Parts: sequence; C-alpha cells; structure tokens
Amino acid sequence: MKSDGSGRFAAVLTSAVLAALLTLLSAHVLGGMARPATLPATSQQATPPASAQEIPASQTIGPDQLANELARKDKPIVVCVAPRFLYDGAHIPGALFHGATSTDKGLADFKQWAASTAKDRNIVLYCGCCPITRCPNVRPALATLHELGFTNVKVLWLPQDFHTDWIQKGYPTEKSQ
Repeated sequence: MKSDGSGRFAAVLTSAVLAALLTLLSAHVLGGMARPATLPATSQQATPPASAQEIPASQTIGPDQLANELARKDKPIVVCVAPRFLYDGAHIPGALFHGATSTDKGLADFKQWAASTAKDRNIVLYCGCCPITRCPNVRPALATLHELGFTNVKVLWLPQDFHTDWIQKGYPTEKSQ
C-alpha cells in the first residue's frame, strides 16, 4: 500500500462500486426495477412523459426548480435515499441521509425519521445512483411517505444519475465531513 493513501482510496472506491452493483443487481433479481425508458441523450427534459415512469409527473421536480426552491426561505426538506457512499461523495446542500431505502435497514431508518416529521412538510426525495427509471430507492421511499399520510412529497427527476444531471450541470453540492 502506498504511504500517500491512494491505495486505501482505491480499495474504498472498489468496495463502494461493488456495493452499488450488488444493490442494483439484487433489486433487479427481486423484480423491483422497471425496464429502463429510452430518453434521448441530449434531452433537457426535467419531467418525462408519464409513459416513461411509474412516478406521476405531478410528483416529480426538476433540478432547475429544486435549485430555485433551495434558495427560498421556506425551502423543502431534501432527503437522499441513495447508498451512503454516494451521499458522502457529494450531495445536495442540507440534504438529510437516512439510508438506501431499497434495504431493510435503510427503510427502517427512513421510517423512523418520517415518524417525527410533520405530514404536511414539503419534502423532496432523491437518489441518483442510476437512471431514475431503474432506481431501486426512490419508489420505496415515496410509497412509504404516502402510506404514512404525507401530502407534499416530490421526487427529484434525474434521468441519468446525480453526477450527470446535478453535479455536471453546476448545481450546488457539499460533501460529508
């Protein structure tokens, strides 16, 4: 191992990539993933047509709109439901983390947080691990909040992933400490 820590970084990165692949594979094997919709690579569309998703367009928010809402005094609660390594690498400023909701542990932590949150709060969920049409995390989180009676919940529509649709477009991010 190199003394500059690059060997440790490579090991952590390799572990993180393997964890993400296992999460996606297990969700696919268990049938929890929709077939991917084909969106043009040059698409700037924030909200896709209803046929491309099972999340109603009325329950989605685009990156531009969320960035504007984050600048307001009454900004929404943003909750990252991605795997921990993605949240730690970069996330929306002020976003809460309560576990990847495709896992039992993550979903239990998410439910515990939701139990102490007002049902009428403006909440935005996001993951960004993969194209939203295949994401194993946003649907369980959205369904859970609906089951618990939350009335003002949206999903950040990231057609490709968090890196492509948020970071590369210059929206604000922060890293975990």
